[in-house]
Amino acid sequence: MSIRNLDDLLAEGVSGRRVLVRADLNVPLDKETGAITDDGRIRAVLPTLTALRDAGAAVIVCSHLGRPKGAPDPKYSLAPVATRLGELLGTPVAFATDTVGESARATVEGLSGGQVALLENLRFNPGETSKDEAERGAFADQLAGFAESYVDDAFGAVHRKHASVYDVPARLPHVAGRLVLREVEVLAKLRHEPDRPYVVVLGGSKVSDKLGVIEALLPTVDKLLIGGGMCFTFLRAQGHEIGKSLLEEEMVDTCRRLLEQNAGKILLPVDVVAATEFSADAEHAAVPVTEIPADRLGLDIGPRTVAAFADAIGTARMVFWNGPMGVFELAPFAAGTRGVAESITSVKGFTVVGGGDSAAAVRALGLDESAFGHISTGGGASLEYLEGKALPGIVALEK
Repeated sequence: MSIRNLDDLLAEGVSGRRVLVRADLNVPLDKETGAITDDGRIRAVLPTLTALRDAGAAVIVCSHLGRPKGAPDPKYSLAPVATRLGELLGTPVAFATDTVGESARATVEGLSGGQVALLENLRFNPGETSKDEAERGAFADQLAGFAESYVDDAFGAVHRKHASVYDVPARLPHVAGRLVLREVEVLAKLRHEPDRPYVVVLGGSKVSDKLGVIEALLPTVDKLLIGGGMCFTFLRAQGHEIGKSLLEEEMVDTCRRLLEQNAGKILLPVDVVAATEFSADAEHAAVPVTEIPADRLGLDIGPRTVAAFADAIGTARMVFWNGPMGVFELAPFAAGTRGVAESITSVKGFTVVGGGDSAAAVRALGLDESAFGHISTGGGASLEYLEGKALPGIVALEK
């Protein structure tokens, strides 16, 4: 990757200089209390922030959270993130209550070397996500005006053509942070030079969401294991009745084609956990995929499938996993995701968890994060990279 990195910037010296860091602090919040329920993305950016602080930089962090509609919305405020970031860094983090307004200017002007500030949610400003280049550029001008250098450490946002990701790097000397550099190195290996056998495990709800990456990966992988809600469209393509399970009717022919063209390479569930309704209290049982009752819906892969997937995973020297095997948030339907995740931790090779719900599942199920080779912070960005798409944030860093 022909991109300057954080070490290049540190070698030039940043003591007393202002550095704008685009982070991905888009953490999940409890809907009732507003408390952070998973601080993994905050912890992921700590190495970059700590290196800059130790080198004497005045660090200005910016991020989005959720999808506010270009205006302030208290439920999407980064205020709790500033508090948690300060706790993890072991130093107070000044918080600006706007993005580029009076509070932001005063906060930035008050920073000294080694101190950290966080700007309010970038998406509170319509310029961040605008498709109008002039509006986006005007916001980028204001952000860039705060600093002398720019570091992108928000891999989870590099697939977005947003002001803080795509336009700011054109206005400042720019480098990739520790996290972005590591993410691209790992994904480049998966895409271009995987160790073999190479096994990919895909889950999630919809085939349509993963079709691009499925078609990109199939020529490369040795085995593709498919679970989650998306498996039912594949099962329907095989001629099975799937009851009330999730189905994308318009994707059945596509799934049938993929199965015919990749005979023996795609592994589907042989049994599923079928329930009377989408509820933790619903009556449920594991049934063969040939016997799913008409009045039930599949919410997890079954124990025989977990065993079959574990056997396939056990042969691998490299594994990429993206997407849960079932509705892991509900205890009766978490066993499939847990079983597959645990089998991945036993692989004697390099393993990658592809961000998004997969990374959330690892933490929610209390699994040892260190047992995986790499846990990505970017679900959508990871998939688009593996599809071979040009990611705007990476393109901007390469210029």
